Amino acid sequence: MVGFPDFPIGFGAASISGEGGGYGFGTIAETDAIKLLHLSYDNGIRVFDTAPIYGFGESEKRIGKAFGSRREDVFIVSKAGVTWNDTKRVDKNNHPDVIAKMLTQSLKDLQSDYIDLYMIHWPDDRHDIRPAIEVLIKAKEQGKIRFIGLCNTNEDDFKKASSICRIDALQDNWNLFTWNESYWRMGGFGKAGTIYRMGYGTFDKGILTGRVTESRKFDTSDARSWAPWWKSQNKTKKFELVQSLQNLLEPRGYSLQQFALWFSLQWKDFLDTALVGVKSPEQLDSLLKAYNSPISIGTIREIVSQLTEKGYKEDDTF
Repeated sequence: MVGFPDFPIGFGAASISGEGGGYGFGTIAETDAIKLLHLSYDNGIRVFDTAPIYGFGESEKRIGKAFGSRREDVFIVSKAGVTWNDTKRVDKNNHPDVIAKMLTQSLKDLQSDYIDLYMIHWPDDRHDIRPAIEVLIKAKEQGKIRFIGLCNTNEDDFKKASSICRIDALQDNWNLFTWNESYWRMGGFGKAGTIYRMGYGTFDKGILTGRVTESRKFDTSDARSWAPWWKSQNKTKKFELVQSLQNLLEPRGYSLQQFALWFSLQWKDFLDTALVGVKSPEQLDSLLKAYNSPISIGTIREIVSQLTEKGYKEDDTF
């Protein structure tokens, strides 16, 4: 789409929120985070996806420090509507005053006069989305944002938002375990090629790389050590299916990461960018090797068919 980067991998910047708290994935020093952002840019990544809740602002601040001197060269995505109080209690709040305040703070933290794509992060049943979108329309007219998007949206919010402006982009959870639900959530909203679509959770927070197992322990700055959305989730079936998948891939010489990445990228007529969070140069190198070793659509479908025989169902809700 015009105005959006072509490279199909984006940097999921929750990974660099460090010990800031909120939604993040473990400690990483600011200097290391900035080096990693630069290295990602040097290897072709242009989309950097963040949000205030990632490290309670830490992720945005690090992106601002990394790219302040070459702002025009990167495409920054941020979001509003997930906020917190003085005790760090998180809330989904799309009141227009909240959206306006968060946008102002994000611009400051990103050290930028504008944000390329600004999204409403989550639906909020307490507030009609249209007043929040009106805030974004005004900000776009003022040059503070270039594109308007919705993340984790639903049909009602999409229709209401679309009634007053063009929605340029959608973002949703997209991987082997979630794609079917996400496809129906995003698929009916406009024709392919008319809305920029981004998928996060490409590796399902590490499960689909094999690095996260049932026995894996996480440090206190990693949301997976305490978050209800992780701890309450019954992941046993996922781990069993990943083991079955690995058994199918190894004889063919494919890695879990390679398969998981190309499972998302195969939807090139529907999904424009797969967001991936990496925390080290080694992880980035592994990601790029997976990208440079594509798996054909036919092979992916064959493997999924064999996985189905072992209990995987495309309409499962994990």
